[in-house]
Amino acid sequence: LPFLSETGGKDRRSGLILTIPLCLEQTSMDELSVTLDYLLSIPSEKCKARGFTVIVDGRKSQWNVVKTVVLMLQNVVPAEVSLVCVVKPDEFWDKKVTHFCFWKEKDRLGFEVILVSANKLTRYIEPCQLTEDFGGTLTYDHMDWLNKRLVFEKFTKESTSLLDELALINNGSDKGTQQERERSIDLNFLPSVDPETVLQTGHELLSELQQRRFNGSDGGVSWSPMDDELLAQPQVMKLLDSLREQYTRYQEVCRQRSKRTQLEEIQQKVMQVVNWLEGPGSEQLRTQWGIGDSIRASQALQQKHEEIESQHSEWFAVYVELNQQIAALLNAGDEEDLVELKALQQQLSDVCYRQASQLEFRQNLLQAALEFHSVAQDLSQQLDGLLGMLCVDVAPADGASIQQTLKLLEEKLKSVDLGLQGLREKGQSLLDQISNQASWAYGKDVTIENKENVDHIQGVMEDMQLRKQRCEDMVDVRRLKMLQMVQLFKCEEDAAQAVEWLSELLDALLKTHIRLGDDAQETKVLLEKHRKFVDVAQSTYDYGRQLLQATVVLCQSLRCTSRSSGDTLPRLNRVWKQFTVTSEERVHRLETAVAFHSTAEKILQECPEQPEAFNDMDQFDEIEAVGKSLLDRLTVPVVYPDGSEQYFGSPSDMASAAEHIREKMKLVSLKKQQLRQPEATTPES
Repeated sequence: LPFLSETGGKDRRSGLILTIPLCLEQTSMDELSVTLDYLLSIPSEKCKARGFTVIVDGRKSQWNVVKTVVLMLQNVVPAEVSLVCVVKPDEFWDKKVTHFCFWKEKDRLGFEVILVSANKLTRYIEPCQLTEDFGGTLTYDHMDWLNKRLVFEKFTKESTSLLDELALINNGSDKGTQQERERSIDLNFLPSVDPETVLQTGHELLSELQQRRFNGSDGGVSWSPMDDELLAQPQVMKLLDSLREQYTRYQEVCRQRSKRTQLEEIQQKVMQVVNWLEGPGSEQLRTQWGIGDSIRASQALQQKHEEIESQHSEWFAVYVELNQQIAALLNAGDEEDLVELKALQQQLSDVCYRQASQLEFRQNLLQAALEFHSVAQDLSQQLDGLLGMLCVDVAPADGASIQQTLKLLEEKLKSVDLGLQGLREKGQSLLDQISNQASWAYGKDVTIENKENVDHIQGVMEDMQLRKQRCEDMVDVRRLKMLQMVQLFKCEEDAAQAVEWLSELLDALLKTHIRLGDDAQETKVLLEKHRKFVDVAQSTYDYGRQLLQATVVLCQSLRCTSRSSGDTLPRLNRVWKQFTVTSEERVHRLETAVAFHSTAEKILQECPEQPEAFNDMDQFDEIEAVGKSLLDRLTVPVVYPDGSEQYFGSPSDMASAAEHIREKMKLVSLKKQQLRQPEATTPES
């Protein structure tokens, strides 16, 4: 408004002063009318009641323009205008004024019009209420006032519009149903201007108004109390109060909306997790029911399950995040959402834990199946090794190797027993887990699938049991055979030992059994000892024969040819024949010695006073013949059936025995001579 303003000055009636500066350019009456209407709308009704003093500054304008403006005031503000002061140029309108006297038109115009020079304007208005343009001291910056009015108008317009929008939003949030509230908020959710900006503008404007009121203008002249009404400080404060109230409510609405949006997002994500876990996730588990028929198959199923777990882990991560968000909202303590949040949290937790349990169960089942197949494979390999060992014919070198082989066989069988026991335990554990699968079963009937798994497990265990039983039967046969072989080797060894013992007896007979006794009694004792010695040899021979007969039976049972019994029996028979021949020779010598000693002792013990005892001289000849025969036998070797010869003892031993016999024969010969001498002397006497 470059040509119209309210300066803030007041006339002597405390009415406001309205200044209309005119210029040389053409003045638009329409714009002037609109401007006047605007300026007159600013003061309060109380101010308007005190009336206006209008200063029309026509010093730079033409008279007809001034006249038109004055007449226009009649149509615009006749009731509010009490005085119109037309500031004229010096002696410029004198003649023209005579043609139109404003004071005569007071009744028709409704206000008084005064033509006055600028320097005489103080007659009607105090100098302190006039600006410097009219010789006054009132400080007034029209552009500053205009800028403030523009700020005020902008603030008023924006705040009013904002208040309407906020009221619509806030009132919409108070509607009855949740659906109506959401629809109302959705349509008017964002205001056209930023409430923070409008509030800041209002505070800055209010601060400026308050500062100018209490501190005065830059010129140091305080404004009058009318300034509040001119610049509408109360309106600004009222608008700010209303804005703050509505904005606070709006912020609460936004918070509720944000909370509702967050809750809806959480609910949407929860349903996404639940729908996936109960849909595709569960379907993946439904299709994975097998346990595999081998280690490789079980490992492949485990790898597939790990892929399924990897997909589930992504959704479980979302579950953890959602659970944290729900926990944070629950801690916020909004009671109206607690029930819904807890229900969402419970639903999400139930589904996730159920799915996690199914995954864990499936993983444990596959691990148990892998362990079962691993034990079954190990047991199968043990059975194959045992069967291979049983299929190889036994050709041991001796009894010790047979014992070692038998021990190894028993250890393998024991290992198979332990393996089968472990397989049964693993199988039963796996069957128990499969039976528990029906408690949740991925939401489907798994009776058929479980039956296949159960049949497979039971089939593996039964097959292993049958293989183990066959191996046990073969082990029993092999054990019997090996024990028979051990017995065979033992019999052969003992038979060979019997031959050795018999050879030792023969050797002892030849080397140590050489004495014939010094008398009949001693010789009889030696003869008795020899018979016992022969009994021992006979027992040894019989024992060897029995052992060799046993080897024959065992060889027939084992269907094999003994490696040693073939030459053991001839050796035994040969030694026994040698022993028999030697023993018979020994017996003959002892018996001859008994006869010799008995006869010799009888002759030597008879008294010479009983010559009738020696009437038979033939006994001397007999004993002499026995003695010579005995001496001859001592020099003759023992001849075996194979033609070989063997002497008793050493030559010195035989010489000693022969010498003893000769001495005794000499005694007998002396006795004979003694008996013959009496016979020769009897005829002479």
